[in-house]
Amino acid sequence: MGAHAAAGLRVAIGGRVCAVERPFGSISGSEGRVTDVAVDPGGNVHVLVRRDPLTEPSGPAVLVFDREGRRLGAWGEEVADAHMIACDPQGRLWITDRDAHEVIAFTAQGERVASLGTRHGPGRPFGHPSDIAFGPAGEVYVGDGYGHAFVHRFGASLQPELRWGGIGTEPGRFVTAHGIWVCGDGKVVVADRENDRLQVFDRDGVFLKAIDGFHRPSDIWGDAQGRLFVTDGVPSLTCLSPDFKRIDRCRPVLNGAHGIWGTADGVLYLAEGNPSRITRLVPVG
Repeated sequence: MGAHAAAGLRVAIGGRVCAVERPFGSISGSEGRVTDVAVDPGGNVHVLVRRDPLTEPSGPAVLVFDREGRRLGAWGEEVADAHMIACDPQGRLWITDRDAHEVIAFTAQGERVASLGTRHGPGRPFGHPSDIAFGPAGEVYVGDGYGHAFVHRFGASLQPELRWGGIGTEPGRFVTAHGIWVCGDGKVVVADRENDRLQVFDRDGVFLKAIDGFHRPSDIWGDAQGRLFVTDGVPSLTCLSPDFKRIDRCRPVLNGAHGIWGTADGVLYLAEGNPSRITRLVPVG
């Protein structure tokens, strides 16, 4: 089932006009609530859904669709509390299993191949992690956002290297380090959600700048041109230039997107929790 044009709605974002299409794919309410989305190198769309592991039936955490929205499969039954999903340069899909205190890497077919953190081991080293991102030298960054308020850096072989942050409102501290992205030049951008800002750091955690003017920013995705797309609870989608200046913003969803991913041809996928669905923005003209 493909997405439907929402009554001819159009938005302007990133200097282009996009058609608003939703819902993308067919997701039943019994399969969980949409929380994030990522696209693999083959163009398949992996939709992350979450459930309460103690009160709801278990099931796949990832629903896979082709680019037309046709269901291809599902996997990830072992995930307890799916929060965010991200695709690394090797095509592995990493899921932050938030309340299990673990971040897990899978192949595009759902085979577990790596992990960070100790499963069901709070504080070893994560305390309810939120998101993951990948640096240009192969390093891995984890936003450790709900119990702790840290960013962790791991080397290309997944060995721990450093962490920074802590709970607070001062520069370099977070209330919830919710979304994270690494720019092509190695700068680390964190959606410091409850402080209503983004924070920018160098790869060693040195604070560089804060970007205000957001309401509970949730997630960040960057394109090959170095532009950043930021979702927040206004609800809005903001596009920033490579030097972190606002290009434009729009309102493509009803109540804010929890997650975002894009493709090389300019399509953006937005993961909405309420209502639970994927909205797709497709460039036109």
